[in-house]
Amino acid sequence: MTSQRLPALFLGHGSPMNVITDNAERRAWQALGRALPRPAAILCVSAHWETTGAIHLTAGEHPRTIHDFGGFPDELFQIEYPAPGAPALVERVAGLLNGYPVVRDESWGFDHGSWGVVRPMFPAADVPMIQLSLDRALSPDQHLDVAAKLAPLRDEGVLLVSSGNVIHNLREYFRTMGTQPDWALEFQLRINAAVREGDHRALTSFAPDDRAAALAINSAEHYLPLLYTVGARLPGDAVGVFSDTIDGAMSMTSYLIGDTALLKTLG
Repeated sequence: MTSQRLPALFLGHGSPMNVITDNAERRAWQALGRALPRPAAILCVSAHWETTGAIHLTAGEHPRTIHDFGGFPDELFQIEYPAPGAPALVERVAGLLNGYPVVRDESWGFDHGSWGVVRPMFPAADVPMIQLSLDRALSPDQHLDVAAKLAPLRDEGVLLVSSGNVIHNLREYFRTMGTQPDWALEFQLRINAAVREGDHRALTSFAPDDRAAALAINSAEHYLPLLYTVGARLPGDAVGVFSDTIDGAMSMTSYLIGDTALLKTLG
């Protein structure tokens, strides 16, 4: 366990193919794994686990690997990520989330939004890990509040990893892939500035006629994990932006909040 404060990460995860494709994003995840102080445990928030009315936490000693996708090569379905669970961390998180309903869930496991980005960082699967669900009954401000309650874990050896995409609209993606639409570029610049400045209102409140936000966020589940990284920012934290790319209606932009010197290893 490290005595050094660990960062809060938001990783744009994109397609499951990034797990087995040698590309810049995957290389960045691998470099981060080498640069980070070794965590005592990992807490993941993934776009791919949504609940309603309570925050669920993966419980048990050995959460299963979930292949929650279709139409991809068999190689992806053969991947297992047998990281041990962390029952003590589950209880610590439940205690920190006083005031929010919490369910200890042994039916879920690690979906590709979590193992897909953690596996390149820690391929040995030897760091205990739990996953926290997105309670869609919560408002954006409540998601930020949950994140703030989790922030002390960063000084307890826990790496916070949120996984999604700032811009994620699959219907538009297949129509715009290979381009950089003006609305996507504008939205990405706006969100990058808001994350750097800690402007929570700019990250949670969008006007009804905000076309860029409507196209970028769409169903919101890939955007909401960003609030868990932003909300876990502590005094003195810097903000680093990396993998800041856009392909049609999909961005891979990622953020590190904390010691941005860690990003020097990404090249």
